[in-house]
This record gives sequence, structure tokens and C-alpha cells, in this order.
Amino acid sequence: MENSFEKNNMLKEFYIPTYIFMPESSVEQVSHIPSCPVIVFINTRSGGQLGHNLLITYRKLLNHAQVFDLLDETPDKVLHKLYNNVERLKRDGDTLASEIHRRLRLIVAGGDGTAGWLLGVVSDLKLVHPPPVATVPLGTGNNLPYSFGWGQEKSWHRS
Repeated sequence: MENSFEKNNMLKEFYIPTYIFMPESSVEQVSHIPSCPVIVFINTRSGGQLGHNLLITYRKLLNHAQVFDLLDETPDKVLHKLYNNVERLKRDGDTLASEIHRRLRLIVAGGDGTAGWLLGVVSDLKLVHPPPVATVPLGTGNNLPYSFGWGQEKSWHRS
């Protein structure tokens, strides 16, 4: 079993400081640049309680400021605010902001509509290097599991 130090050491590779998201925050002096900073968007109405449970779990593991409930905040507003702030910080010489911009990853948890929404927002930003997007499929109408032949019978789970 992993000890607490190793776990925390691993999680810091995903961590984004609060000031990156909030222009009104003071710039923090950070000694570590995360290798894979992530922002998580979760549709808490997807997958029964699973979406809500994922929100709680991600918020325990990451900075609360980098995990968003799509019922409370839309990805277009979050990403516009983030990228505007990151650009300002980069102009001011913030190396961490520059590296987070370069290494950023997005996670979206929800159904097909939720994933399509986030992908559309990222496309509309017209970024030179858009961040990779990982999906966590939730919901009964999700086509991703069916695309892999996993249908309702859970054919992927054979004895």
C-alpha cells in the first residue's frame, strides 16, 4: 500500500494553485511545476449519484478551485477566465502560468452531451495548442461504452 508521502507527491503533479484561476488572488511562490495539471468538469446529474460522488472525490484529491460542478459553473466562463488570467500572468513573467498553459489537461465527467459541450467550448476558444480532453463516461445514454461493445449486458465482463 502506498504511503501518504508518495500519494501526496503523486497528486502534486496534477495540482494548480488557486491564483491561476482567480485574477484577484495574490501570486503564490510555488517551487514545483506540475507535470500534468488538470481541470475537472463534472455533470453531477449524470450517472445517478456517481457524478456527485466523483465531485467529492476530485475535490478531496485536488485543489477545490480546479474542480467544477457544471450545474454551478459553465466551462466557457471557466476557461475564458482561466486563459485570460494565464495570459496576464505570462506577460508579467510568471513561469508557472506559462508551464500550466503548456501542460494543461481537461477531464470531463458526464454523458455524451456533456463531453460534446466541453469539446465545443475548447474548439470555440481557437487555441493554437488546445489541451487534451479525457472523458469519464457517465449516464445511461452514453454512446462510448456501446461503441466498444459494452452495452447493457456488460459483455466486457465475461467469466
